[in-house]
Amino acid sequence: MSTTNQITTKWMGNMAFESTNPSGLNLTIDAGPDAGGEGKGLRPKALMLSALAGCSGLDIAMLIKKMKLDVEEFTIETSANLTDEHPKYYDAVTIEYHFWGNNLNEKKLQRAIDLSVEKYCGVMEMFRQFASINTKTIFHKG
Repeated sequence: MSTTNQITTKWMGNMAFESTNPSGLNLTIDAGPDAGGEGKGLRPKALMLSALAGCSGLDIAMLIKKMKLDVEEFTIETSANLTDEHPKYYDAVTIEYHFWGNNLNEKKLQRAIDLSVEKYCGVMEMFRQFASINTKTIFHKG
């Protein structure tokens, strides 16, 4: 049986929209001043990158917990190339996974990333339909 996600996105005037989420939290989307907005909300294309990093990050956080790994800090840096022609879309994405700690199990952390990238992250799979994806892992001591 398939699952359907449904959200409602309501125009709030000018270039702003409010969008619901199944979590019960709402978010505001707005264009920047250069595009007639007030810059008081999140940009749609950047939100896609947040969704990608968040999806993969949740997988990895679950695996860090499950494998009982010692990680002091974990960040994901995501950058994407936007095409020049309209409709502009991301055709290449680079995701850097950064881990900090004195007792990092690099092999298991890389396994957690690989599981997210190759098996679990549905947003990653969606991105693969239109963009090349490059991942990097960087371990920082301390």
